[in-house]
Amino acid sequence: MAKTGTIGSDDDMETQAVELRSHLIGAIRRQVAEAGTLTAYRDPLIGFASANDPRFRDLRAAVPSHRLPEELLPGARTVVAFFLPFARWVVDANASHPENVASEWATAYVETNTLIGRITTHLIEVLAARGIGAIAEPPTHNFDPGTLTSGWSHKSVAVIAGLGSFGLHRMVITDAGCAGRFGSLIIGAELPIPTTENKERCLFYHDGSCRGCIERCPVNALAADGSIDGKCCYQHLLTVAKTFEHLGVVDVCGKCALGPCALRSAV
Repeated sequence: MAKTGTIGSDDDMETQAVELRSHLIGAIRRQVAEAGTLTAYRDPLIGFASANDPRFRDLRAAVPSHRLPEELLPGARTVVAFFLPFARWVVDANASHPENVASEWATAYVETNTLIGRITTHLIEVLAARGIGAIAEPPTHNFDPGTLTSGWSHKSVAVIAGLGSFGLHRMVITDAGCAGRFGSLIIGAELPIPTTENKERCLFYHDGSCRGCIERCPVNALAADGSIDGKCCYQHLLTVAKTFEHLGVVDVCGKCALGPCALRSAV
């Protein structure tokens, strides 16, 4: 099979594309179910977007450093995004420590980043066996620490793939909430793109009734106008990281992700 994005003959192209999409979804779910981590997860969410979706160029216009799918993978056809939502007890653990980050949350951050890397590596191998090129950016630390801008935002890609919408806290709220981690993969095969509903999931943007993320932020980095003091937030994350050096690089907080949108869409 060529790496140009064609799947089989003209007669069975659509059938094989649907089969490949189902295979990728199943592979992600199996990897999560067999993760063997201390962290537990709810069912992963998986979305797809055309590599030619105009919103990628809109994102590039807004953030000039953000790369287009075809810049990362020549011949890119489809972008796969997935969300691994934490189990309720992981969220409850971090909520029970309003002043400090819970060790369960820090562990979830490290384990989930590793799991995302394992998932994308596995998918790349699966696709390579079918003669299809694929590439993935690291699950985290793929940003410029000076400008705090990323060359590939898994959260923004997830929105384009229909998994959720940005909330006041600049986290992506999915139907399974925002407490979890995102990953994505660019592939050189054209897959069917399901129709998704573009809906609001943030209570603040829906009716102004919630500012929980602003109230929970330990360094007052969030504002009601939707802005975020990124440098203030990042400095706090670096401070937290010193507490969990024994786990690796754990620049994480998550307090803004503990409100009514933590485990489900708030709207």
